[in-house]
Amino acid sequence: FFRLTTFARWRTMNQWRHIPITRGRSRSVDSVSSRSRVSEPRAFGQISNGSPTDWIAPHNYSAKVENYNEVPTFPERPHFEHDRNKISSHTLCVCFDGCPNDPYHPASMPIYQTATFVQPSVTEFGPYDYTRSGNPTRTAVETLVAKLEGAYAAFAFTSGMSALATLLHLFSSGDEIIACSDLYGGMHRLLTQVCNRQGIKVKFIDTTKLSRVEREINKNTVLIHVETPSNPLMRVTDLRKLSEICRKNGSLLSVDATMMSPVLLQPLKLGVDIVMHSATKFLSGHSDTMAGFLASSDQDICKRIAFLQNAEGTALAPFDCWLLLRGIKTLALRVERAQENARHVANFLATQSRVKKLHFVGMHNNGDSEAKLSVDPKSYEIHRSQSKGHPCVLSFETGDVKFSQRIVDACQLFKITVSFGSCNSLVEMPCTLSHASIPAEKRTLPEDLIRLSVGIEDPRDIVDDLARAFRCAASNVEDVRSIKGDPDMPEEMPATPLARSNSGSSMDNFEASV
Repeated sequence: FFRLTTFARWRTMNQWRHIPITRGRSRSVDSVSSRSRVSEPRAFGQISNGSPTDWIAPHNYSAKVENYNEVPTFPERPHFEHDRNKISSHTLCVCFDGCPNDPYHPASMPIYQTATFVQPSVTEFGPYDYTRSGNPTRTAVETLVAKLEGAYAAFAFTSGMSALATLLHLFSSGDEIIACSDLYGGMHRLLTQVCNRQGIKVKFIDTTKLSRVEREINKNTVLIHVETPSNPLMRVTDLRKLSEICRKNGSLLSVDATMMSPVLLQPLKLGVDIVMHSATKFLSGHSDTMAGFLASSDQDICKRIAFLQNAEGTALAPFDCWLLLRGIKTLALRVERAQENARHVANFLATQSRVKKLHFVGMHNNGDSEAKLSVDPKSYEIHRSQSKGHPCVLSFETGDVKFSQRIVDACQLFKITVSFGSCNSLVEMPCTLSHASIPAEKRTLPEDLIRLSVGIEDPRDIVDDLARAFRCAASNVEDVRSIKGDPDMPEEMPATPLARSNSGSSMDNFEASV
């Protein structure tokens, strides 16, 4: 079989199939910018340096490759080493053009809802042939996320777990992985019930204590995987210092940044090798699609991820890619509003006597370990130094599992769900939902822990719903779900889904009250 492609692709073919994850390479934060830029036409077209936007030039194929099996099964991803930090992420979310070469110049990226692409001839190969390997709609969303992360390339998967599984497939039997002890339940299950079958050793440690990391890391450690802030206890890991430890040992550092989103945290700029997102959460923002992302600044890692994405068939479908593109347009606005609401919720919870411990990175305890707030000043400052703000997720303990269950059941505006990051407010108890896959004897979470994902509703309604839930939980009614209206409201007052304690008050008065 003969196919027409570029010399640039042909020169790198033999490196794409089995690219080792090497240690001891240059891991500087700006290592991508030091690479010599490829000047030949790329598979997605050469990116013009002179254009005010990232126009992708038309494809230009000029050479034949005789061996069909040596032709890459996916287009090479574009990279953006020449245009970092031109505009803010807030602007990029809205102004990104995913189809600059479309002759009709649509305002919204089209959905290329097709499984296959017709080739020019039996001896010519176009930029796409099969959607599993590449699709223009997926190219658009992967390009956008790569730019938001400051990455060489990003890759869209069918779910966050699919992205995490691909991350682990970079490694082999005999390797060792260190993971933070406060970790999403699905990742814990993947590490303990899948990795062990592959001969990969896994250690769980508190990565907020870097001295512990230095004691545990060894020559077999190929990866340290962390969440910061962690889910659900909001523990903060110093990514800059941890990346230095990994660099000295020749290990990779990956970060699950789902809790923050790219508009608040860009781990690659802090020395991290791979950043992961469950795009089901903030990137989508509407609870209407499942997706995951991996992004990296290292070209070799990107090539290996691209190969696995195609070989294992885990790439995101075109319609879901389009939903993500739509969701990301409002990402910055949604996060900003949810952050504001989360502060109101945290202030409210801090005043409640039934709240024994509050886990929220936007406030600290002034060094008092006995205080209600769990975040100490050092962790608070570390988080501020490596991010642009606090997450919209927080958790708290009541000291009583039954009382916590009654609070959750009494919520009306907050919906009980395992996810977070949606535009509407969500609530759950991790030990019975999101982290239930972790065996009870291995869980490090309090059984009474409640996790809140604060949405973009009117903050008065959000706080009123929580206040009502606390009152219902403290009532003598056995089934709090049967309570109509507010248990403290006079009987002559009409029962409403949300009894607004601040009804009619101005926003200024509301803010002063909480």
